[in-house]
Amino acid sequence: MLTWIFIGLAALLGYSAGRYRAHQLQNLGEVRVRQAIQQACGGDHWHLLNNVTLPTADGTTQIDHVLVSRYGVFVIETKDYQGWIFGDARRGEWTQVRYRSKFRFQNPLYQNHKHIKAIESALDFLPSEHIRGAVIFAGTAEFKTARPAGVFTLPEFISMLYRLDTEVMTQNRMQFCVGRLECLRLALTRQTDVEHRAHLQRRFGDLS
Repeated sequence: MLTWIFIGLAALLGYSAGRYRAHQLQNLGEVRVRQAIQQACGGDHWHLLNNVTLPTADGTTQIDHVLVSRYGVFVIETKDYQGWIFGDARRGEWTQVRYRSKFRFQNPLYQNHKHIKAIESALDFLPSEHIRGAVIFAGTAEFKTARPAGVFTLPEFISMLYRLDTEVMTQNRMQFCVGRLECLRLALTRQTDVEHRAHLQRRFGDLS
């Protein structure tokens, strides 16, 4: 009897930890992006991977979404911001202005560049031009400077996917890409997140 109680308690704790982890990793912006892509990209020409953590030479890198398709691989960084955004492709930091408060954040194009390089390394059998980056602002933020190339609102990104008409890989090659990423990605656990945050703190300082 006690054995079954312990098994049930372990299952409950594991389920609760999984729900906590999912809640932490998938903010509302990431959920909106995931749902929109899944709705738009039905069929076997597309495969979406979410919250992909890959090992790198200096630690790890966490990627919000990787969309593998017959039309190429899209490495997606999601930002769920409101207010005004001031940003330039060449500057290391951008600024969010909201309710007269200013918040500086890392240029997401720079941030996604490391993600793209990690995917290029993982999928080294693909030409680099078949791997593309995209930064999606999924909230209500409004750009007050010219929006750099590769930065989309969510509707714009979905519209871009609908317009794709040039296939660059076979179905088998696409499935091989998915298999390679699934093999290389680190397990989605709380420890993965702790180690990744520690790596970022060593590089960039306090993340609070």
